[in-house]
Amino acid sequence: MDRLSLNQITTKAWSVPEAVAGCAEAGVRWIGLWRDKVAETGVEETARLLKEYDVGVSSLCRGGFFTGITPEGSPVDGVAQTREAIDEAAALGADVLVLVVGGVNGDLASSRQRVADAVGELAPYAGERGVRLGLEPLHPMQCAERSVLSTVDQALTIALEHPAEQVGVIVDEFHVWWDPRIEESIAAATGRIAGFHVCDQKVPLTDTLLGRALPGDGPIDHRRLKACVEAAGYTGPIEVEVFDADLWRRPGGEVLAETVKAYRDHVS
Repeated sequence: MDRLSLNQITTKAWSVPEAVAGCAEAGVRWIGLWRDKVAETGVEETARLLKEYDVGVSSLCRGGFFTGITPEGSPVDGVAQTREAIDEAAALGADVLVLVVGGVNGDLASSRQRVADAVGELAPYAGERGVRLGLEPLHPMQCAERSVLSTVDQALTIALEHPAEQVGVIVDEFHVWWDPRIEESIAAATGRIAGFHVCDQKVPLTDTLLGRALPGDGPIDHRRLKACVEAAGYTGPIEVEVFDADLWRRPGGEVLAETVKAYRDHVS
């Protein structure tokens, strides 16, 4: 339980005050916050609540969209927005800012280069504020609209251009468990893993965004992947991050209780 973190998206209906209080009551020491939820409560008030309830921030989600377009197709200044997110992460005491880098805008090669260039511009800024940028590769089926980085190897190639304390990679089981190179890729990321996110995949998979489930309800071998990231030096919080419309409609306390049980039974 010392490493379990509730990623706030798992209990999407909960506000920041509800989620922080819920974690404290359940004995969950960490929470992965989302910027839209923090904005509803305010950065200062969120920081106050975290201190009051003695709950740490495992990560802040999210920065990125460096290719200049949102999943809905709207233009966005990803670098400017990520600078703001870095400042928020620092104010909240979050060591890691998760980056979803953006989908294809133009051609794939130039889109990936825009991501690399943006990370190069932002890494020193993040380092000065004590925040580590966590590049999160997403499932290849999300390449067009959300992330031109689809594997840990691709994320690591960019991360290795910068100091380890400035840029790392996020290992999210849902997005990378299928990769036949995943064990080798995680090993290559030794010292660079900035976060480990766990969930399961629904079978059959009918939605590449919402097709997640709590650990134990799908085919992913959580303990094997956990052993891999630990062998690569990662001993930080483990976020349970589930995008599931059915969970979102249920009371947050029930979902958190099931999250704790799933973590104990299938991850820890």
